[in-house]
Amino acid sequence: MERNLKNVLVISFGFLLLFTAYGGLQSLQSSLNSEEGLGVASLSVLYAALILSSMFLPPILIKKLGCKWTIAISMCCYIAFSLGNFYASWYTLIPTSVILGLGGAPLWSAKCTYLTIAGTSYAEKAGKNAKDIINQYFGVFFLVFQSSGIWGNLISSLILSQSSTKVNISEEDLACCGAYNCLTDTTNTTGSAKPSNSLIYTLLGVYTASGVLAVLLVIIFLDQIKSDQAETEKEKLEAPSFWSTFLATFRHLKDKRQCLLIPLTMYSGFEQGFLSGDYTKIYVTCALGIQYVGYVMICFAAVNSLCSLLFGKISQFTGRKLLFALATVTNTACIIALLLWKPHPKQLAVFFVFPALWGLSDAVWQTQTNG
Repeated sequence: MERNLKNVLVISFGFLLLFTAYGGLQSLQSSLNSEEGLGVASLSVLYAALILSSMFLPPILIKKLGCKWTIAISMCCYIAFSLGNFYASWYTLIPTSVILGLGGAPLWSAKCTYLTIAGTSYAEKAGKNAKDIINQYFGVFFLVFQSSGIWGNLISSLILSQSSTKVNISEEDLACCGAYNCLTDTTNTTGSAKPSNSLIYTLLGVYTASGVLAVLLVIIFLDQIKSDQAETEKEKLEAPSFWSTFLATFRHLKDKRQCLLIPLTMYSGFEQGFLSGDYTKIYVTCALGIQYVGYVMICFAAVNSLCSLLFGKISQFTGRKLLFALATVTNTACIIALLLWKPHPKQLAVFFVFPALWGLSDAVWQTQTNG
């Protein structure tokens, strides 16, 4: 196998293992750690730390450690978050959320840098267009990576469905599910159906093991990129200062196009947060039980993956504006319907319709905003 392709596959399957764990755990945060909003708070802190990390950490770590070791160490930050969930409290989950957030930006930046350098290196040797090779490498990566949402949520549903605690939810409690969300700790009967600690520890053990395998895969099989491939001689001699790196992000705000992209990027985060945080808790867990969260998010991930591939291809014919309009109309229709809908276990199919439509919209926001 061509060496660069081997490295691309190592990164791809490393991310698959890592985000199989993180994706499944993220979907369950608002349901597993619902006391005083701990789960949602941890995700908020996580992404706040990710924003701060994006401003200065990636270039510093990549320059000091190289892409391989930046990826490996950043992956360990995700494992810390899994370990923090074993004894979920404000003193364990919030610090580990900060650690994960700080590691997130270097992880993705190092991955992008590695694939770009690998693609360019192979193109030079083969006499091919570097852009085409880089696109092929990223295509392979996302083909493997996107399935993590399916496997992570499938694991959680299969394990949590083993719970022997089956509670019939009363019509009175069902009336409090959905947008009205009037359930409290004393009235929430689905809360009393929370899986046993042994099942939760089993799930967290599987997720932690998956993260450890990802780190080992990268350390053992991923080749280090030589420093002369990653930077020019001038960059070696004149390393950017901390403040120049920190302020570089804000210099982009001088460009009007960049400023107009910010609301789209922010909304992309909001809509993903709503589905994984609020929809899973006040619709799915409330009316069906926590064991259905994984299956619902599998539906979202599968539709998202297929539509990402579809929209990536047809955008050259339709243009971005038409696709953005499609996503806007779909999201707006879902929001209005969710405000009016009273979730009930007898309407099982409807619980999957919303994440499917949400996945279609999210595919537009992801592919077109990044494009």
